[in-house]
This record gives sequence, structure tokens and C-alpha cells, in this order.
Amino acid sequence: MPAEIKFRSDVTVELVRSSAHDSDVLFAARVSTQGEQTLEAAQASEDLEAEDKRARGLINYLMRDRHGSPFEHNSMTFYVQAPIFVFREFMRHRIASYNEESGRYRELNPVFYVPGPERNLVQVGKAGAYTFEPGTAEQVALVAEEARAASIAAFESYQRMLDAGVAREVARIVLPLNIYSSMYVTLNARSLMNFISLRTKREGSLFPSFPQREIEMAAEKIEGFFAELMPLTYAAFNGNGRVAP
Repeated sequence: MPAEIKFRSDVTVELVRSSAHDSDVLFAARVSTQGEQTLEAAQASEDLEAEDKRARGLINYLMRDRHGSPFEHNSMTFYVQAPIFVFREFMRHRIASYNEESGRYRELNPVFYVPGPERNLVQVGKAGAYTFEPGTAEQVALVAEEARAASIAAFESYQRMLDAGVAREVARIVLPLNIYSSMYVTLNARSLMNFISLRTKREGSLFPSFPQREIEMAAEKIEGFFAELMPLTYAAFNGNGRVAP
């Protein structure tokens, strides 16, 4: 029985594991002056309010003056489901470790991305300084219709080749970039800030970015986890123009 073809207009991001705290930044920064007493001194502090103020000040100083290495002593691993064209953009960031689902070794699931009606469709302006505006009802319907039709035809072609005994690595060549894949990505806070600074568009960014909406959807979810895990670092990142140190 042929597999049911499914269509989605979202991405999935899950935090798999993490060892990432603002204290990791503080220990790494203070070792240059306190040596092996760094952790012991921090744990022995009785004035929590004063320590919190010092911590905020130090992290902000490191971010502002771009002393980046203390932000590298942590780790976050995410599980991501997204269309393949998002992964191709994601892996342009050579600052993380990736392991992606393989179409050579398993039959790919028939799940395809189709933009939702809220996705802006019309590009206005020149490259590097453009905006996207909503499409007309006719354009929205056309994109959905064409994307679905192409996905169905491609997957049926893929299935016919598999049924005929053609190897998966050959049969997959007909599949479009909007088919979903999955991967694990592991990176530290410094790399993560570099990623979200380039893949989100935010007011107040010192260097404005113009990301494709689909990778921005993934970046926004990753940013949410980062904000919870390292709130002082996240606040300093935003307060200093969303520039990775």
C-alpha cells in the first residue's frame, strides 16, 4: 500500500541535551585571574545579590568588547525537522556538528513543505536590502497547488523506482528540496549567537540580516531555548546589538 503523502508548513526544533549555563561563561572568564580558585570562590559567595550584579556586568563586558572564548565552554544539542533547503542553509554555518538523516540508507518519508498562507511571497527591493510582502489570494493558491502537485509527482516517481529495485541513493535524485529531513546539531553559545544573528531579522540589530523565512522559523525556536538556558548571556547579546562576540 503506497505511503500517505503529507504536507507541513512548520519546522520542529527540540532541545535534546544541554550543558549550558551563564556560570560556564563566568568560570571561563575568571580563570585568567583567579586560576583554580574560580569555582570555589563562586560557590563560597554569600552575597548573592552582589554576585548577580558582578555576573551581569562581566558578561555584558565580555559581549560588548567581544571577548568571545568564554562563551564557548558549553554545549547544546538540538533535533531539527525541516525541509532540505533549510538544512542546506543551516550547514553553511561551519560552526557546529551535524548528523543528518540519510536518503542512501533508508527510504525517505513522504512529508513535504508547503508554505502556509501567512508566508510572504513577493520580494520587493534589491538583494541585500529587500523586504517580502504578502501575496495575493491567487498567488497563495498557486504556490500551494504547484508545490503539492510537484511533490506528489516526484514521490510517485521515487516510489516506482524503488519498487523496480533501484537503489535508494539513485531513486532519491528525483525528490525536491521541500521534502523533510531530520538532523542533530550541536554547538556552543558563541556559535549559536552567530547563527541567530544572521538567521533572524530583529529591530535593534547592529548588522541587519535578511534571512529566508523558513530558516528563521528554526532560528526563532533555537533562540527560545537559548534564552531559557543562559538568560544573562542572552540579555547581553540583545543589549549589544545582537552581535556574536
